[in-house]
Amino acid sequence: MAKPDSMELPILDHDLLDKVSNGRHHDPHSVLGVHPIDGGWVIRALRPLATSVTAIIGKNKVELTHSFNGIFEGALASKALPSYTIHAIYAEGEWLGDDPYHHLPTVGELDLHLIKEGRHEELWKALGANIKGDGTAFAVWAPNAQAVRVIGEFNGWNGVTHAMRVMGSSGVWELYIPGVGAGTKYKFEILTKGGDWISKIDPLAKFAETPPNTASVVTESSYKWKDKSWLTARAKRDALKSPMSIYELHVGSWRQGLDYRSLADELIAYVLELGFTHVEFMPIMEHPYAPSWGYQVTGYYAPTSRFGNPDDLRYLIDRLHQAGIGVILDWVPAHFPKDVWALGRFDGEPLYEHADPRRGEHPDWGTYIFDFGRTEVRNFLVANALYWLEEFHIDGLRVDAVASMLYLDYSREGNDWLPNIHGGRENLDAIAFMQEANATAYRRNPGIMMIAEESTSWGGVSAPTDGGGLGYGFKWNMGWMNDSLKYIEKDPMYRSHHHGEITFSMLYAYDEKFILPISHDEVVHGKGSLLAKMPGDRWQQLANVRAYLAFMWSHPGKQLLFMGSEFGQLGEWNQELGLDWWILGQEPHQKLQKLVSELNRLYLENPAMWEQDHEHGGFQWVDGGNAAQNVLTFIRYDSKGNPIACVINFAGNPHFDFKLGLPKKGVWEEILNTDSEIFGGSGVGNLGRVEAAGDGTHGQPFSASVQVPPLGAIWLKPSKAK
Repeated sequence: MAKPDSMELPILDHDLLDKVSNGRHHDPHSVLGVHPIDGGWVIRALRPLATSVTAIIGKNKVELTHSFNGIFEGALASKALPSYTIHAIYAEGEWLGDDPYHHLPTVGELDLHLIKEGRHEELWKALGANIKGDGTAFAVWAPNAQAVRVIGEFNGWNGVTHAMRVMGSSGVWELYIPGVGAGTKYKFEILTKGGDWISKIDPLAKFAETPPNTASVVTESSYKWKDKSWLTARAKRDALKSPMSIYELHVGSWRQGLDYRSLADELIAYVLELGFTHVEFMPIMEHPYAPSWGYQVTGYYAPTSRFGNPDDLRYLIDRLHQAGIGVILDWVPAHFPKDVWALGRFDGEPLYEHADPRRGEHPDWGTYIFDFGRTEVRNFLVANALYWLEEFHIDGLRVDAVASMLYLDYSREGNDWLPNIHGGRENLDAIAFMQEANATAYRRNPGIMMIAEESTSWGGVSAPTDGGGLGYGFKWNMGWMNDSLKYIEKDPMYRSHHHGEITFSMLYAYDEKFILPISHDEVVHGKGSLLAKMPGDRWQQLANVRAYLAFMWSHPGKQLLFMGSEFGQLGEWNQELGLDWWILGQEPHQKLQKLVSELNRLYLENPAMWEQDHEHGGFQWVDGGNAAQNVLTFIRYDSKGNPIACVINFAGNPHFDFKLGLPKKGVWEEILNTDSEIFGGSGVGNLGRVEAAGDGTHGQPFSASVQVPPLGAIWLKPSKAK
């Protein structure tokens, strides 16, 4: 098709052409691509260093002539908007492909409205890199940028020919690039207000290069889920009245060398053997520094590529669900690292982080703190929670470092903090963010759990948002953890003077919906392993662990145990070394592991141990004040009133003919004895049963004479025998 003589090409401003040709213009689509002129259309393409450029429209061709610094243009006499490809010839070869600049925006008006309002609940479908048709739609929020370019393998990491357009006042930049598909590495190149080009990862990248490489990677899921029955049952489950025994692990060091798929085989078999209902993964979002354990996140939407691709992770979660195992994931919205290629000063200015260092920088961790009051930032985080719950079928998010978000003066002294508008220390923006994240997560995903790691006495952490609470489903009971460990670390001969530390938790046990955590934080940084905390020789240490775990499993609240603690890991956890699996070659450690399996079996079989965890009627002291003998006696009840009596002896000696008050007459079976020889104990016990008669004590109508083992625990249950 030749250009008619009557068709004149418009003359464009020199400065405009200069910016477009150098990839510095905020709207390159206004020049490049196809545009109407009198009698037809003008086609412009940016092909630097090309010797000739041709637009191919079906069987016809339009020769484009060079007009300015790599910009070629030509006219087409046609009433219909043409669809075309570009053929460019270079000294070293030729290129044939679709032109990015004749495509319509891939971010719609509704998307932009929701982003600006901070209400786009599926933000990952609008921003980031999303494969559409034969190419990929790139979109990024960078409101302070003068220009943004996509760089990657497809353009030799030179973004001049792939400048993006800004979508009005939204701060969102967009470009559809034909021919770019899954596996392509890319970044965004941003021209700051100061005139500097900086290279950044995609904040919403769904995959990334394996560290220390940092590029984002285009990806698309083809995974077919098989966990429908699990999700259906989950939606109907009341987590508060259901059993939950959590095994916390670090993916990279549970068994070193495993990827997501091989982990599925080994982890599932192990968790089923031990009887835990859930696993909790320490953060698996992309992070540059492995010793941070994932708590300094750079890729909030990208599973770490250290162990495979996103579909490999989906496979692991799906397999866990099919095996009846729930999956909880650590989530870190409190702070993010300062790596120059990541979120910090993303478009050259404070963007994701609060601009004032008194609110925007964490003094302890050397990280940035999110600006929770900015709608787009809050949206980024709320949508991120939904992304893991919905795209990866995660059953619960354990939210890290909640206290650091709640208090403006957290880890700050003097005037090094900025009060809220009322002059107080509460971070009102962070509170609103958490309330929104929790309420939205529960609304969209029935049956999931939002869990707070919150270390203070802030009221209403697990109370509903409509009553002013934060809206979490559960809260880690850090008070129970601190007090009980402080108690158990003492030599039994001194424990009677510290009895209040082991019983104090029951004074506030129903203030929140608690999970009892013995987590990774308690077995690192010089704290020693759970076993190493215990006093005495090795037998006494193991006996202490057995009694302590039996206490933990019978105390109101769900429970969480960090990997290695179940078999008596000797040294504290080191993510570089992994676990001391070799210790299972020793019989005492095998027997401790067997006890944990038995605790979980009995726990699951007896609703008295979990059904009323968060109701006063589920627990009754028999004698909580027996400091002299270091003994705790109490009863757990299910909703039908069925009891289990628990006797925990933290003394180093047995108590023979111990008078135990019981609510029912007759035979009670000894369903658990941690001092049994099968668990490595000394064998002090009751030959499997005791009998309660009419001589009551401690407010109970009946009592039994019980042999209580040293550093041991027994659970008693009324016999069903007639």
